[in-house]
Amino acid sequence: MKQGIHPENYRFVIFKDMSNGHTFLSRSTAPSKETIKWEDGNEYPLIKLEISNTSHPFYTGKNVLVDTAGRIDKFNKRYAKKA
Repeated sequence: MKQGIHPENYRFVIFKDMSNGHTFLSRSTAPSKETIKWEDGNEYPLIKLEISNTSHPFYTGKNVLVDTAGRIDKFNKRYAKKA
């Protein structure tokens, strides 16, 4: 592995899945302006996630129904040629 290409400023941060509220503590170099108190009583920077392994359909086994037919009809109505 090449030397000197990895960041040195890893710190503990809390990641929060905004779709289901699941939080976990890990190390990261990602910047954050928000902080949150963790179970151990300390405050850590907060990184908000749109999706994590606790809410992703691949890991949960639950399929999310997407209304593609409705979107296609809406697109066709909006952009249909007007004769």
